[in-house]
Amino acid sequence: MSVEGAVRRVRGNDYRVLRPPEHFTPELRVSVIIPAYGAQDKLDLVLQGLARQTYPAELTEIIVVDNDSTPPLRLPEGTSARLVRCERPGRAAARNAGLAEATGDVIHWLDSDVVLTPGAVEAHMRWHHAAPYLSVTGYIRFTAAPLPAVLPDDLEAAFEPAEPHAWLVGLVERTEGLTNNPVRPFSLHVGGATSVSARLVEAAGPMDEDLILGQDTEMGFRLYQAGAVFVPEPRARAYHLGPTMRMRDQQRIDRVSHAIVADRIPAYQWLRTHPARRWKVPNVTAVLDGTAGYEAVRAAVDALLASTVADLSVVLAGPWDTLDRDRRAPLQDPNLDLVLVHGHYEHESRVLLATREEVHPSVPFVLRLPPGWVPGEDSVARLLDLARAEGLGLVQVLLAETPGGVVSARLERVSALARARLVARPGEPLDDAVDEVSGVRWVVGEEYGFGDEPVEPVGRRAAYRARVRAEAEAARLAKEAERLRAQVAKWRDEAARWRRSTVELRREVGTLRRELHVARRGQDGVRAVLARRMKRVLAKRTRG
Repeated sequence: MSVEGAVRRVRGNDYRVLRPPEHFTPELRVSVIIPAYGAQDKLDLVLQGLARQTYPAELTEIIVVDNDSTPPLRLPEGTSARLVRCERPGRAAARNAGLAEATGDVIHWLDSDVVLTPGAVEAHMRWHHAAPYLSVTGYIRFTAAPLPAVLPDDLEAAFEPAEPHAWLVGLVERTEGLTNNPVRPFSLHVGGATSVSARLVEAAGPMDEDLILGQDTEMGFRLYQAGAVFVPEPRARAYHLGPTMRMRDQQRIDRVSHAIVADRIPAYQWLRTHPARRWKVPNVTAVLDGTAGYEAVRAAVDALLASTVADLSVVLAGPWDTLDRDRRAPLQDPNLDLVLVHGHYEHESRVLLATREEVHPSVPFVLRLPPGWVPGEDSVARLLDLARAEGLGLVQVLLAETPGGVVSARLERVSALARARLVARPGEPLDDAVDEVSGVRWVVGEEYGFGDEPVEPVGRRAAYRARVRAEAEAARLAKEAERLRAQVAKWRDEAARWRRSTVELRREVGTLRRELHVARRGQDGVRAVLARRMKRVLAKRTRG
């Protein structure tokens, strides 16, 4: 808490500003929920570990959920835990059964084969006393040591050597403890040893019992959407008794998990590689006023549906439930534009005609577009790229400045607005709080392809045709390049031949020059002999 008593604000996931004190007065109640199926011997050790916790027992509630074990599980004598039975199979169902019984301010998930070290719960709770919107995960080590009949005093001596949770440790190390704007901080929500503010759990909802695997991660994503900050706490240590199912068969588990969670976690864009299919939870939902006139609404919606971002849905808000079409004189119907909008998009699966705004709570981004404005083909994609690159909670798109004020579109990051609502002071504009917890940027709509005139939607079919043309052109250019490379090789051979000819010619010219020189020297010698002879002849004639 701040000096003024307001909730301290964390920007992104950089929880280091919270600085929880080493010593604090415990006030919050914690509900430890343990789903269990069989393995009574391990459960007994887990409960013995909880009995040794340094956090006050009167503030600790322990709920063991027997997930229809045969024979039924029992609680050891002297434990303060309560036993709840859940007949529906599955860890998610068992956790939800325990959640329904929990009364604490903090929910601490704990597996029935994870033994906490004595200070683990206290290490969790010091963070929760610092802020009411945290998800704290402890460090688990996996031991292969034989199970003792009674939990020893020295856990390290009994359970070491042990293996760390390599994936979790790697994630924390790669992201400086999840503080440097990690893409998926919610992946830290591991059900084996994680505590969460009960307010966040209430906002996010219980675990998804329809999932086969990956329930922890999917709930972590919903906690993230509700504004959670994820904190790794190395002092909250625990020992997992034996290897986990993931350690034994990670590839097969990932195969099952990835096939199903992709539909529910839009942040896993790397699992959504199909260019056109629909998902249960879209990555972006655009919200428009469906009463703004048929032509204006259609221009905007059609442009959105033709966007390069296919992972998108549209919500058209309007009084659709009040429409009563005039069959006798439809052209005189005062609600004709509403009728046309309704009829045009009634059967479009990506458009929801809603009487009030209805956006799925797991949608990461919401685009609010005012009437009369049309996004370009790549506008939404560019806004998303900007928001992701800078970790922004809000991108404001300046469309026009009028005497009545500024007209703008908004790309909102749902998790950032949820966090802002948790920390906003009374009377404080929500956007100001968003700016502090995540950041706000203004951009010019014209530079991002927004206009006030309808555009001819390109769409994915046209994009496909353009791609086919581009591939054909690329193939043609590749052939041309190959031809030119062959021509260049031919010219290189020709040039080499000319170079050899030049060398030979230079040699012949040199030989000729030498021969000419010799000839000239020989010619000069003949001339000298003739001259001497001529002189002798002339001299004889003169004497005679």
